[in-house]
Amino acid sequence: MPSLVRWRDRVCQWCPFSSLMVRACCNGIVHLNPYGQDAVRLVADLANNRPRSLPDLVRRCAAAGVVLDMPVGEQDLTVALELIDQWCEIVDAVEPAQRAALVNRLLAAASAYPRLTDHTGTGWHLHYRDDGVPLGAVLRALVSVGTALHLAGRGMSRLGRCAADGCRTIYVDTSRGGQQRYCSPRCANRDAVRRHRTVHGNRLR
Repeated sequence: MPSLVRWRDRVCQWCPFSSLMVRACCNGIVHLNPYGQDAVRLVADLANNRPRSLPDLVRRCAAAGVVLDMPVGEQDLTVALELIDQWCEIVDAVEPAQRAALVNRLLAAASAYPRLTDHTGTGWHLHYRDDGVPLGAVLRALVSVGTALHLAGRGMSRLGRCAADGCRTIYVDTSRGGQQRYCSPRCANRDAVRRHRTVHGNRLR
């Protein structure tokens, strides 16, 4: 059964988002993100702005680089929305152990034994799901494996919600120092102005 334990040791051996399109450089070497960054950013985008219809979901998956060579039906929207809810529980988990347990539960339900495939004719790569499964199942595999690799590779605190008052936007922390607290520079600046006014307002009293 897949587990978050020792995912980091396997990063260099497994592709974390094998259904995402990857580009090769001029010498034909494919550059892969070993931390699941693209898959996690996709689900964060879906969580922050939930898909309103199946065409909306398909369009955004395609824009993120998901190869849409699988069956797609209305049930996939339902599966995707349930996946988003489960992933948000991971984001909102306070303790690393709790976060890991939620990721492991998602991995156990979504991931299959890794297998080599050349289904797009662009080169051999790994899949973490059975062949011929619909879009919803593909997203479950992408998100579960991608999130595990992101947290194991970058740090268990590298997911969160914006710290600015009134903002609940989810961010994926890929910063060098791992100290991200806001979803955007706009929110960071707005919160800095608020804190500045609070401090100086108190001094004048």
